[in-house]
Amino acid sequence: MALPYKKSGTLCFFLILLTFSLRLVTTSAELQRFEHPTKEDGSINFLVLGDWGRKGDFNQSEVAYHMGKIGEKLDIDFVVSTGDNFYDNGLSSENDTAFAESFTEIYTQNSLQKQWYNILGNHDYRGDVEAQLSPLLRKIDSRWLCLRSFLVNAGELAEILFVDTTPFVDMYFTNPEANLTYDWRGMIPSREAYIETLLKDVELALKTSSAKWKIVVGHHAIRSVAIHGDTEELVEHLLPILEAHDVDFYMNGHDHCLQHIRDNIESRSVQFLTSGAGSKAWRGDTKENGEERLKKQGQVVDFFYDGQGFMSVQLNRTQAEIAFYDVFGNVLHTWGASN
Repeated sequence: MALPYKKSGTLCFFLILLTFSLRLVTTSAELQRFEHPTKEDGSINFLVLGDWGRKGDFNQSEVAYHMGKIGEKLDIDFVVSTGDNFYDNGLSSENDTAFAESFTEIYTQNSLQKQWYNILGNHDYRGDVEAQLSPLLRKIDSRWLCLRSFLVNAGELAEILFVDTTPFVDMYFTNPEANLTYDWRGMIPSREAYIETLLKDVELALKTSSAKWKIVVGHHAIRSVAIHGDTEELVEHLLPILEAHDVDFYMNGHDHCLQHIRDNIESRSVQFLTSGAGSKAWRGDTKENGEERLKKQGQVVDFFYDGQGFMSVQLNRTQAEIAFYDVFGNVLHTWGASN
């Protein structure tokens, strides 16, 4: 009888070890990676848009039209969405007609028939989050790719890390606006564990990246002179990781404007770029004493525009060219960086 007991014990130990190993693999490989090829000359060009999905209203269609013109001019490779993809309350299901009415039927120009990399915003969390993440939407419109957090790798040129920032914000959990409900089904096993794992995955991805350009995309701003201001939870938890691993650009939406903010301290490399003006925007919608507050913190506001528009990014191995455009495709601000 002793021999079968020994085999059973060995088998149990093996199964426990296997389960533990799989758990480790799952934890360390949390972020799905997508490869996006560069052009033949090793460069990539893309547009960045945020806070857009209003069935064409609030100049969404006008912004889309001129995105198409700029996209053609720059021969873009893909589009990045910084979240709040469908207003006011995300999608209600995979069959919600808002997907077609705010996306497929709006961004129709030839240059925009490229891959769209999307993340979730706080308004998206008010609906059925799983609907936006569903592979079924990719069958409806093959351009669509939306995950909570993921990586896009463009060879040795660039790595773009998309981070799900909404769960970081305490307000949505402690003081929901106007009794709004949020779809937190993805917070497994808990919000705290979800954030802890995500931060570890972000740090590991940045630490092991050998890309010439490191870019992080989130919905919420880390630094902002606009009405929402800095997102303190990201300043505390995410920013130190970005600074420690020499991230070049942090791109976000949430504030319905266009912004370029930088640190006035040479040892801090991160440039903060807001593109959240894809449809509805408000004139004069700034945080009280926002620019003075940033100045005291050591940041400089190089550009701010409180109207609709979008952003373009052109990257090669040595240069980055950033441009902001208004609703009519007019260039408002350009800026270059060397690497």
